[in-house]
Amino acid sequence: MRRLSEILLLLLVIFGARCASESKATLDHPNVLFISLDDMNDWVEPLTGHPQALTPQLDRFAQTGVTFARNYAPSPGCNPSRSAVLTGLHPVTSGMYSNYQDWREVPALQQVQTIGQHFRESGYFTAGAGKIFHYSQVDTMGWDDYYPSITDPMPQEFLFEDRPVNMDAFPFMYNMFDWAPLELSDEETADYRTVEYISSQLEREHDMPFFLAAGIYRPHLPWYVPQEYFDRFPLETIQKPRLLENDVDDLGPVALELIERGGNYHEHVVEAGEWEKAIQGYLASIAYADAMVGRLLDALESSPHSENTIVVIWSDHGWQLGEKEHWRKFALWENVIRTVLMMRVPEGVTVLKGGSAQGVRTTNVTSLLDIYPTLAALCNLTERDDFDGESLVYMLGNPLEPKPRPVITTYDWGSYSIRYEDWHYIRYIDGSEELYDLQDDPEEWHNRAGDATYAEKKAMLASYIPAEPIDLPEESLIPLMEHHVPPYRSSEYFFSDERAQWMKRFD
Repeated sequence: MRRLSEILLLLLVIFGARCASESKATLDHPNVLFISLDDMNDWVEPLTGHPQALTPQLDRFAQTGVTFARNYAPSPGCNPSRSAVLTGLHPVTSGMYSNYQDWREVPALQQVQTIGQHFRESGYFTAGAGKIFHYSQVDTMGWDDYYPSITDPMPQEFLFEDRPVNMDAFPFMYNMFDWAPLELSDEETADYRTVEYISSQLEREHDMPFFLAAGIYRPHLPWYVPQEYFDRFPLETIQKPRLLENDVDDLGPVALELIERGGNYHEHVVEAGEWEKAIQGYLASIAYADAMVGRLLDALESSPHSENTIVVIWSDHGWQLGEKEHWRKFALWENVIRTVLMMRVPEGVTVLKGGSAQGVRTTNVTSLLDIYPTLAALCNLTERDDFDGESLVYMLGNPLEPKPRPVITTYDWGSYSIRYEDWHYIRYIDGSEELYDLQDDPEEWHNRAGDATYAEKKAMLASYIPAEPIDLPEESLIPLMEHHVPPYRSSEYFFSDERAQWMKRFD
């Protein structure tokens, strides 16, 4: 009997060791939950960008992982930023600079391995829902499954037929520039259906590791979300951004054009008395998106995959709501290019056995371009050596260790932002410049580019501007709509009569 007990004990030890080994092996290729937000700026609680923001789910997640508090987009437009994140190539490398291009027609991207393809070809099950790539510019080779479908990635959402509903339209206005509460429940909204699909994938068993991508569309325009989210921000309490009178007096001609882009939205919002209502709509949309993130986190925590899944939460770029008299994206100022990036890595992952730090906020400057190489390293994907971003694996384990580094953002072709430590340098296509010390001037109110005291600092930052950026390939351009602003695609085009004639419509 004793002999039998010893044999059973030995078998249990062997079985336990094998299970432990198999469990450890699964973390050679951990699962990934990849959550994308759209047009989410730093008005979230972990980034403290607006005192009234309510994002308890993002704050909850921040307590379990690393928040990259100085993270920057490769471009302040959805299409070029997402294309860069999902292919691993910066616009200056690929030529994918503008919303008004089709990334699939950019020669440098036609053979590149997208993040979905990379995971899929490395033995992962890949599935997604909602906006990951830019609307219908989908990656059909990257997914085993997609909701609503691989070729139709956006769940149908409610839109008022007569838009905008908040103020009178002005010439060449983007008719999605709108905000209004909906008499709908969460369950009746498009992003909820995206979350439900990804949650259903989390709930089931998988016979291979997975890469699940949830593209939450809010807070992208229009800011139509259920009434309950508007109710959290009473209109009489709304705080507008801090402004400086005559803030734009020290800006050059291209910056002033960006402010007035498409018909001067700021002027029309102020004249219509809609500023506070717009902020209310944006805050409500952030709160709604946060609730959708919470549903995904709950689904993961209650799933069989909670202990072996990496979570990444990111937004493609920021947004302005009247700062520098500017609205929307499409600019190079701090709160347009600074954006959300948060990551959590569980214990046991081969290249980061202790997992990521928990509840730590790093102020090292990083880029959205770092997501792809970081996941490739963490998940032991097949080798790829042409990433423009850097792996953040070491920083995830050591987030408070300083790592100085410049990060480049481009606006179309030929206009650049350089972020380095506390400094922000901007040079536009016409040679006009801005320089800000964000330690002393976080609102970017005082342009120091013309001050000789900072000449050496400015020269150092300017040295990071690419000497030979790739051209914007003409064959990738898509037809412009009446309200669009033609992309800067060369110096010659920027100063051309053709562009001047188009821009006259906005005078």
